[in-house]
Amino acid sequence: MLKIRLQRVGRKHQPYFRVVLTDSKNGPQSGKFKEVLGSYDPRKKTELVLDVEKVKHWISVGAQPSGTVNNFLIKKGVIRGKKSHVGSDFKKKEAEAPAEQPKGEAAPKAE
Repeated sequence: MLKIRLQRVGRKHQPYFRVVLTDSKNGPQSGKFKEVLGSYDPRKKTELVLDVEKVKHWISVGAQPSGTVNNFLIKKGVIRGKKSHVGSDFKKKEAEAPAEQPKGEAAPKAE
């Protein structure tokens, strides 16, 4: 499956990312990608450069954007939808929350 994701190319303490199309089996640090679709510089908060036509083409073919790239595309107006929750804080809170039981079923009683 094809993925549209960020690939870090910046130096130490100077992050810079490429938006790339890659196979989902390739890791983000493998350096293997099929096409560069844009770039992102987090030090300049508004600096996201995309080739919108290529991104739309690859999504129409079946490529899936990662969570962060999906949020960027929604923010830029390339695609429509809800933003997804991405980040370690959200995952930690979700894992710590106790599982709820359905209201119709009662917990088994110890006899």
